[in-house]
Amino acid sequence: MEEKKTESATKNVKKVNLLDHNAIKHLLDESVSDIVTSRGYKEDVRLSNVKFLLGAIIIVVALVAQFYNKKFPENRDFLICCIGLYVVLTAVMQLILFIKEKNAILFTYPLEGSFTSTGLVVSSKLPRFSDQYTLTIDSADPKSISAGKSVQFTKSVTQWLTKDGVLVEGLFWKDVEALIKEYTEAGEPKKKK
Repeated sequence: MEEKKTESATKNVKKVNLLDHNAIKHLLDESVSDIVTSRGYKEDVRLSNVKFLLGAIIIVVALVAQFYNKKFPENRDFLICCIGLYVVLTAVMQLILFIKEKNAILFTYPLEGSFTSTGLVVSSKLPRFSDQYTLTIDSADPKSISAGKSVQFTKSVTQWLTKDGVLVEGLFWKDVEALIKEYTEAGEPKKKK
C-alpha cells in the first residue's frame, strides 16, 4: 500500500536536468500556464491558429513548387512565383512572432464575469548562462481603458528547484499567484476612506 502512494507521488514530481537551461525554462513556463489557467483564465489560441494556418499555406506552396508536373526550364516563372510567395509568407510569420508574440508563453481571455475587457499576456525570460527567471503579466490590449498595469518579478530559479532538479511547486505557485493577485489589484480602482 505504501509503495503505491510513493509511486504515485513520484509520478507527479516535476524533475528537470539542471544543466539544461531550456528544459528549466520549459518546466517553469508549463507550470505558469497551469497556474494561470487554474485561476479561471481560459487560453486564447487565436494567434496560434493563425500561425498554424500560415504554416500550412507555406507547406502547400512548397509542395506545389516541388511536385509541379513540368520540368525545370518550362516551369521557371511558376517556380519563381512559388519561391517569392514562400519568402513573403515566411516573413509574415516571423513578423507575427517578433511583433505580437515576443516572449509570450500564454495569451488568455478575460475572466468570465470580470469588468475588464482584456485578457492576459504572460511572458517569461531566462537568459542563457543566468539563473534569473523573469515572469511578466501584462494586458492583452495595453491600449484598452480596462488594461491593468504590467507587473513582473525576477527571481533565481534556485529558489524553486532542489539540487536534484525537482520543482518545489508550492513555492513557485505561491510566487506566481502573488504576481497574478498584484496584477488584478493594480487594475482595480482604489477605495476612498
